[in-house]
Amino acid sequence: QVQLVESGGGLVQPGGSLRLSCEGSGRTSNNYVMSWFRQAPGKEREFVAAIRWSCGPTVYADSVKGRFTISRDTAKKTMYLQMNTLTPEDTAVYYCASGFGLIVSSWSTSRYYDYWGRGTQVTVSS
Repeated sequence: QVQLVESGGGLVQPGGSLRLSCEGSGRTSNNYVMSWFRQAPGKEREFVAAIRWSCGPTVYADSVKGRFTISRDTAKKTMYLQMNTLTPEDTAVYYCASGFGLIVSSWSTSRYYDYWGRGTQVTVSS
């Protein structure tokens, strides 16, 4: 079993920055893929970014490339999402997820992930 807990969400003005954290506990493996997804009101959950736990590579949705950076600290069992130049379109509940042994082509598909956190709200508004 893997437990995931997100934190770091909040209210930020357009152009601002936030850093989300996802702390994991329980079983870990270098073959885990860790990802961020988000879901805005009335919309489907969408992929944001992913990273393999042992080492790179990283994958990003086109909508966040150049603005968001995913990283992880294996010693702390924590994954991060640094979000810069935020816009109102980034407003959503952000979820972290983990999946075992996923191939890169499946990283952006939510149904392949086994464990999910409860989410943290990010609101970008002036």
